[in-house]
Amino acid sequence: MTDLSLQTKLVSLPAHKDQHGASVPPLYQSTTFRQTSLDEDAAQAYDYTRSGNPTRTIVQQQVARLYGVDSDQVFAVSSGMTALDVILRSLVLNSSSGGASAPPPTVIAGDDLYGGTQRLLTFLGGRAHARALHADTSDFDRFVAVFDAQPRVDCVVLESPTNPICKVADLPRLTAFVKQRNKDCLIVVDNTMMSGLNANPLDFQCDVVYESATKYLNGHHDIMAGVIITRNRALAQQVYFIVNSTGCGLSPLESWLLVRGLKTLGVRLYQQQHNAMVLAHWLESSCGFRRTPQNKALVTRYVGLRSHPQFQLHRSFNRGPGAVLSFETGSFEHSKRLVTSKRLRIWAVTVSFGCVNSLISMPCKMSHAAIDPKLRKQREFPEDIVRLCCGIENIADLQHDLLAAMIDADIVECQDNGKTIFNKLNGLRGPNTTGKGALPNIYDEFFGAHLASTESQVVRAPKL
Repeated sequence: MTDLSLQTKLVSLPAHKDQHGASVPPLYQSTTFRQTSLDEDAAQAYDYTRSGNPTRTIVQQQVARLYGVDSDQVFAVSSGMTALDVILRSLVLNSSSGGASAPPPTVIAGDDLYGGTQRLLTFLGGRAHARALHADTSDFDRFVAVFDAQPRVDCVVLESPTNPICKVADLPRLTAFVKQRNKDCLIVVDNTMMSGLNANPLDFQCDVVYESATKYLNGHHDIMAGVIITRNRALAQQVYFIVNSTGCGLSPLESWLLVRGLKTLGVRLYQQQHNAMVLAHWLESSCGFRRTPQNKALVTRYVGLRSHPQFQLHRSFNRGPGAVLSFETGSFEHSKRLVTSKRLRIWAVTVSFGCVNSLISMPCKMSHAAIDPKLRKQREFPEDIVRLCCGIENIADLQHDLLAAMIDADIVECQDNGKTIFNKLNGLRGPNTTGKGALPNIYDEFFGAHLASTESQVVRAPKL
């Protein structure tokens, strides 16, 4: 028998013991568990939920299947940022073995980070808990230059593709380089933008992977959660010590909801990526958000576009492009008008991504507002960038909604009786393909024209 697909593994949960034979794992909303013996040799699996809970164990087993590791190498915690905090605490504890006089660990991270990650690294650096440096991880030579300039690097934090600039780090090449230089350097990958369904960084020498399970894994934006996946049990023991000591393990209710969310990850992510693909090509081809020799300010950023400079690189180690894309109008005011347009009925103006409904935002004012404006300017972060996080709605509805808002924001207009979209910001015209990328009706998909041609021959029973 062939090995099960990841989608099937997420739905087919490991066997669980339940006195009533429930087909769905029950919620163990309990703080403590009765002990049947005081003998250490007969210790039970659970005694106090801070240390472990049956519902949390089930979700950790699901994630373990997703990443191909044992369940004791997976930890579900209270948020994605908690996951990174736990990982960095493990690093700090390791580096302190040289005593109080030991220098703080050196951490190299990307220069296009999630705002919360930047905030935490800045906090640690400001209190001398760690020395945080930043490099463009999409430029291998620049990364090597920063790495080799340090007497020692203790940890590298990678993210690919980045959010929202969509830069791609060559993870297999970077991890191989780091381990060649220093086999003890801890390599950490934030895999939230891809999820374990699209990529598994453990396949190429990464030591620890984490995700904000608030995003794709749960997919409904009704819980906060994070997951940590370690390469080996030695790292897992260090992570567990901190999770158990601080009590940051995911609560039973959130664990139960995450178990349910993970079951539909496959179908959700497929629809989200389909919508993102159609939308990105529509923005680029029909709406004119593409660079020209005369106007390089307007661009659509998505790793699923062939025009993306790292399209092939991303495909080489990922199974999909994800559902986050962005585009630039070349004007902060036009972008602001778009995001705040009253014509938006479906796109919700909110931070985060990965949920079933589609979201729109201006990162410089929302998800990345925690990054100092001077630092954003230094890193050439576009202030006018608009981020789109696709949900599972009908793509035609998403396009019509966004088009209405772009018209309202005086960015585009429809011409030739609606057959053409004219971009007022760069003068480009494109065919109006709005609504033409929707998935077909299931009958049409399987039977196509043959079913339509025989439809008139069907004899229907008379109505009573």
